[in-house]
Amino acid sequence: MAEIKLIHINEDVLDEQGKIDQKKIDLVARLGGDWYCRVTENNLFKVAKPLAKLGIGVDRLPYAVRYSKVLTGNDLGMLGNVELLPNEEEIDLVNQLAEVKEVLDATIGDATNRERELHELAKSMLKDGKVELALKVVLL
Repeated sequence: MAEIKLIHINEDVLDEQGKIDQKKIDLVARLGGDWYCRVTENNLFKVAKPLAKLGIGVDRLPYAVRYSKVLTGNDLGMLGNVELLPNEEEIDLVNQLAEVKEVLDATIGDATNRERELHELAKSMLKDGKVELALKVVLL
């Protein structure tokens, strides 16, 4: 344990609230073995933590979602962090969204492309922070 008595920090890396802005600081992550990674804004992602309960976990996602050719490990981590899987009625309501209807109409009779297109749509939703909506889309 250590008690921090003093810290020197370049104010250029702080946000409006005086907290470190992860997009401004030049970090290096230690990986396994001899591997490291420079952390840039392009490879940062945020996963909100549930306050009261654990997320469902990636292993509860359907096989086709877990082994998606579109969704990354980061995407799966966000999906697996939701507290509950949506029920069938909640999933069916997603069919009402214009962007979902467009994918479904464009891929009638083409299950492979439908799955890929729905995963692409969910990926864009994840990028916008719409995790629960993205989960419903991949569960269609």
